[in-house]
Amino acid sequence: MPAFIRFGLAAVSGWLVYLSYEPIGYWWAGIAGVALLWLMLVPWPRSVTTPLGMAGEAQERPSAAFGAFIGLTHGLFCYLFLLPWVGEFVGPMPYVALAVTMALYALATGAFGVIAARWRFGALAFPFIYVAVEFVRSSWPFGGFAWVRLAWGQINGPLAPLAAWGGPALVTLAAVFVAVGLGSLLCAASRRAAALAVVLPLAAGLLAGLGVGGDSSTVDRARVAAVQGNVPRMGLDFNEQRRAVLSNHVNETLKLAKETRDAGEPLDMVIWPENASDVNPFADTEAAALVGVAVRGVDAPVLIGTLTRDDAGARNTMVVFDPETGAGERHNKRFLQPFGEYMPMRDFFRNFSELVDLAGDFKPGDDNGVVHMGNIPVGVATCYEIAEDEAYRMAVRGGAQILSTPTNNATFGFTDMTYQQLAMSRMRALETDRAVVVAATSGVSAIVHPDGTVSQQTSIFEPAHLIEELPLRTATTPAVRFGGALEWLLVGAGALLMLAATVSARKNRRGYAPSRNPKRTYEEM
Repeated sequence: MPAFIRFGLAAVSGWLVYLSYEPIGYWWAGIAGVALLWLMLVPWPRSVTTPLGMAGEAQERPSAAFGAFIGLTHGLFCYLFLLPWVGEFVGPMPYVALAVTMALYALATGAFGVIAARWRFGALAFPFIYVAVEFVRSSWPFGGFAWVRLAWGQINGPLAPLAAWGGPALVTLAAVFVAVGLGSLLCAASRRAAALAVVLPLAAGLLAGLGVGGDSSTVDRARVAAVQGNVPRMGLDFNEQRRAVLSNHVNETLKLAKETRDAGEPLDMVIWPENASDVNPFADTEAAALVGVAVRGVDAPVLIGTLTRDDAGARNTMVVFDPETGAGERHNKRFLQPFGEYMPMRDFFRNFSELVDLAGDFKPGDDNGVVHMGNIPVGVATCYEIAEDEAYRMAVRGGAQILSTPTNNATFGFTDMTYQQLAMSRMRALETDRAVVVAATSGVSAIVHPDGTVSQQTSIFEPAHLIEELPLRTATTPAVRFGGALEWLLVGAGALLMLAATVSARKNRRGYAPSRNPKRTYEEM
């Protein structure tokens, strides 16, 4: 197969993976994209002529360097389509830089994919290699960028329930196994093994969908509301914008309070978004008064996003305000977004762009993400934290019976960001067997049930509130208990398989450059 065709199809493969993410959500496209990537890495037969003039067949073997650039092309065409929302506020340069950086990790996926493809166990090794590279991308440096994991694009597919057994890492592994199986059906000698690689993960996903925990672990139910106050679009200075956002959430909460009083159905808790009160109510008397009006009006504990400061520095904080006891427990955001909420190596990166000074200087918290609203333990993962495995896992281990994702996505306008984030909340619901309440400043807010389905959601940039009775659960899924250890095992297996495939290729002496093998021609003479 000519090189330009391989690169063209590698680009298509990356675009197909992009189509699997929300709001498009074609889960099958993610599998098709990885299958096409695998086909671009494997040797393909081609016609040759022997020195005796006889026609025959040889294998065109891509080099590891060639495979690396196939992987890079795949990654670029995925992430350049996936991440434009990053540049909505700061312009295209940071967005393109992030997309290129994420794609660079795929150099390893492609290079080791080529090496593995020549090994007899390569089709079994590649899914583990893919997971290992994804783990590094999601973890290093500066905590990585887990937003681009393959698993998020499988939320609408049959593999998503595997999240309860091993989290997103297991979903990614299963998706790549299916993809490699489908690709191998077109070129493998053993189509039976390829068929098993397709069928077994799908069957496992369907069996996992039968449920872990479920209604049997429901200990009670709570009537919960999410408030989306919306944000002003233009015409106010920064300080007035912050006060307008707070006023919007107060007003929408008072509408909620009237609705519940008229219906005679009191609430157990109310979730406001991240940054709903960027004017610190602990330092500003007017903000404190407005918060008090909202909390007393709705007569229920309200989880409110604000900015606080202590001896360590600035904090992105969610605080419980109770109508009787006032301010209570809080969650200081623990997993901060690099280059946004804080700037690693600020002086160094300032040499490249003054945009680095737009990044905040927040300090991470150290709590387990659990706050109590009334007597109900609630897990909190603020905005970007939803992409981090440990955020909700530690909250559930800490006793959380229901989860919340307060988020501020107003900066990203009408982009895909909010839908991509909602897909993560849905997978976390499956992973933890908990309902998740998503409260956004400007959309999309949503009610997510433990099976990952969305029963209600708002539109972008509209004031709204959602009310629903949700289960409180106590079961702990295998993913919550052992997901971290399982991921390390998968990553370790991937690293070992990279090494084994490389050793096998070196012994073969044909592992790193295109070559022809006229053996079949001579045997047929």
